[in-house]
Amino acid sequence: MSAKKKQIPLRLSEKLYNDIAAWAEDDFRSVNGQIEYLLTECVRQRKKNGKYVSEHLDEPIELDIE
Repeated sequence: MSAKKKQIPLRLSEKLYNDIAAWAEDDFRSVNGQIEYLLTECVRQRKKNGKYVSEHLDEPIELDIE
């Protein structure tokens, strides 16, 4: 994996930012580190089974979209 990181602008609602910041603090990460962790886990899960990521990252979801 490359050590280079791409910088991107990101706009979040204040509520979402505060929720991520609180979660990051609980996990002893920076907000940036928490966002990168969450995105990495979502991509990993998507590659693993091709499904959308559930509310609980390690649990598969069931979609009822009939």
